[in-house]
Amino acid sequence: MGLSYFFLTIFLSSGIGFFGHVASFGINYGQIANNLPPPEKVLELFSYFKITKTRIYDTSPQILNAFANSNIEVIVTIENGILSQLNDPQQALQWVSDHIKPYLPDTKITGIQVGNEIFSDGDISLIHSLVPALVNIHNTLAHLGIGSNIHVSTPCSLSVLQQSYPPSAGSFKSEITEIMHQFLDFLSRTKAPFWINAYPYFAYKDAPSEISLNYVLFNPSEGMVDPNTKLHYDNMLYAQVDAVIFAIAKMGFNGIEVRVSETGWPSKGDPNEAGATVQNAATYNKNLLRRQMANEGTPLRPRMRLEAYLFALFNEDMKTGPTSERNYGLFEPDESMTYNVGLSAFATKSASTTSIFLTSSATNTKVKP
Repeated sequence: MGLSYFFLTIFLSSGIGFFGHVASFGINYGQIANNLPPPEKVLELFSYFKITKTRIYDTSPQILNAFANSNIEVIVTIENGILSQLNDPQQALQWVSDHIKPYLPDTKITGIQVGNEIFSDGDISLIHSLVPALVNIHNTLAHLGIGSNIHVSTPCSLSVLQQSYPPSAGSFKSEITEIMHQFLDFLSRTKAPFWINAYPYFAYKDAPSEISLNYVLFNPSEGMVDPNTKLHYDNMLYAQVDAVIFAIAKMGFNGIEVRVSETGWPSKGDPNEAGATVQNAATYNKNLLRRQMANEGTPLRPRMRLEAYLFALFNEDMKTGPTSERNYGLFEPDESMTYNVGLSAFATKSASTTSIFLTSSATNTKVKP
């Protein structure tokens, strides 16, 4: 290992024990469909599979009310379209007063995502609105005395990276450096996580003859060795996450936890969508679940369990784009399984069993890594 990479690896690894083990696994509960069960029925599904966390991409009163007085922890999202309004502290106060405070403490809101994939939106004014909005929402929560257990962050797509291979070469795009530095400083000061949407499926779809299917599906394979750190990667998702960790460290920040806000595999696709099959979807998600239950970390942070959120709970018939976009669900809208990844085992175990956590997405657009 080169000397510079040796010291950078020590720098990256020094905060491993800070967060401890995070017992978390998420599944996005999408809402872009006209045939989904009501939130009350979804809550029953959560309870049946002993799911204790959810993440939604809006502040749906129906969901927040349905999950009141339950053991479900909820992360909500501020839509991109109103982000610029929150540059005004008074508007931020009004938003929190209308969308967060009325549901506390009955509904366990534990996080607020300020927008979704803002850095990939292409709207420069929106990107510049991000950090002021984050600061104002965070300060408002503190001012109202309700922010001690609510983290404030935003999910990014892998397109924020200029380079991701090998992981040690991970770096952010130069055009977002200034705003990214401000964002990372905010996360560092508030101890909030950096969320990343990571889809090995897209890399495989674009180059199926060049990328090992076993490598992207978490199946046994020779994997790859980072030539700079000599770390061995047996799957692409962990390599993508470590590329983000390296990119963050190169900007001078250590100790920021990286979590996967979305990852998954479609069970159906168009003829040009290589790998979009039921078998591959079941394999990817089952292997991811198995590794989550084993408390695995990435090669760069092996003692910090990687918190990952699976996309998605339901197939969503109103999503636009290729066929794959409508076929990421573990379940059909009638709550029958699209395929079985082993969730049913949790339904038969005692309440003391390790729980599986679920996320929700209302207006998600996946960006190719």
